[in-house]
Amino acid sequence: MKKNSLLLILVLLMSLTQVKSQTIQNGTFEAGKNEFLLNGKPYIIRAGEIHYSRIPKVYWDHRIKMAKAMGMNTICIYLFWNYHEMEQGVFDWSGEKDVAEFVKLIQANGLYCIVRPGPYVCAEWDMGGLPWWLLKKTDLKVRRKSDQFFMDRVKIYLKEAAKQLAPLQIQNGGPIIMVQVENEYGTWGDDQKYMEIMRVATGHQIFNVTNSMGM
Repeated sequence: MKKNSLLLILVLLMSLTQVKSQTIQNGTFEAGKNEFLLNGKPYIIRAGEIHYSRIPKVYWDHRIKMAKAMGMNTICIYLFWNYHEMEQGVFDWSGEKDVAEFVKLIQANGLYCIVRPGPYVCAEWDMGGLPWWLLKKTDLKVRRKSDQFFMDRVKIYLKEAAKQLAPLQIQNGGPIIMVQVENEYGTWGDDQKYMEIMRVATGHQIFNVTNSMGM
C-alpha cells in the first residue's frame, strides 16, 4: 500500500511537470510582410489598455478578465517612471507597484502584453511619467540627447524596468510580444538621434526584443 502511494505521488509530480512545460514555452513574435506572426501564425492584435497603477491590486485580475470578455487578446500597459522611482535612485516594484505580477496575471488569463515604458508616456499622468526630481537640474532638457543627465537617468530606469519584465518576454515563455519606444514624440520634438538612442536602449540593449514600436 505504501509502495503504491509513493508511485501515485511520483506520477502526479511528473504530470505537474509536464503540464508546466506545456504551459510555459518559448515563443516568437515577428512582423511579417503584411501581418504580425505569433509563433509563425498570423495574429491580429485586439488590444485594450489597462493602467495597473490606477487600479487597486485586488482588482487587477478582475479588470483583465473584463478586457478578455470584451474580446481583447492583448493588454497594453504603461510604466510610469515617477511611480516607480519617486526618489532618485530608489526604485519600488513591490505591492501595488509589482508590474511583473500584473503581467503574469495577463498571461494567466491567456492574453498577451505590449509594454510602453516611456520614459515619457503622457496618459494624463503627472509630468507624463517623468519624475519631479529631474527638475532639480535648472537647465534640464527632457527628451533630448543633448542633456546627459536626463539620458543617463533614463537608461538607469529602463534597465531597472528590464529586470522586472525582460524575463516575461515571449522568447522567454512570457506574454510580452512588443515594447513601445517613447510615446507621442513626433508631436513634441524632432530630435531623431534621441529616438534612435531610445530605440536601442529600450529594445536591443535592454529588453532584447525583436520588435519595438515608436509612436
